[in-house]
Amino acid sequence: MTVDVREAKEVKDVKEAEERAARAGPVRNYTDLLVYKQAYRLALEVSELARTFPRQEQYELGRQLRNSSRSVAANIVEGWAKRNSAAEFKRHLLIANGEASETRFWLDLAADEGCARKERCETLKAGYGKLGMMIHNLWKEWRKFP
Repeated sequence: MTVDVREAKEVKDVKEAEERAARAGPVRNYTDLLVYKQAYRLALEVSELARTFPRQEQYELGRQLRNSSRSVAANIVEGWAKRNSAAEFKRHLLIANGEASETRFWLDLAADEGCARKERCETLKAGYGKLGMMIHNLWKEWRKFP
C-alpha cells in the first residue's frame, strides 16, 4: 500500500470515528473523548508488548516505550483539565502529539533491534499515526467542547 493510499484511508477512518463520536452524545469528561480512549488502549497494548522484550531491554527500551505511550493519554487528560485556557489545552495536545511520534520511534527501534515482531510494531505505529491525526483534529476543533 502506498503512502498516499494509506494516508487517505487513515483520514477516512478518523472521519468515521468522529461521526460515531458525534452520535454517541455530548462530551462531559475526558473519558468521553474518542481520542483519549484510543490513546489509553494503545498505551495498554504497548505495555503488553514491552513485557515481551528481553530482560535487559525491559528496563531500557521498554521503559522509554511505556513512558512515551502513557504520556500521550496523560497529556490529553491534563489538557482537558485545563481546557478553559486555550493556550494550555492546545499546548498539552501538542505535547501528546509529540509523544505519539516518539512512541513510533521507539517502536521502530524495538523492531530493528529484534525485541519485537516488525508486523506488531507496524500495526501499533499505524495506530499512533491515526491517533496523531485525531489529536490534531481535536486541537483544531477544541472550541466545540464544554
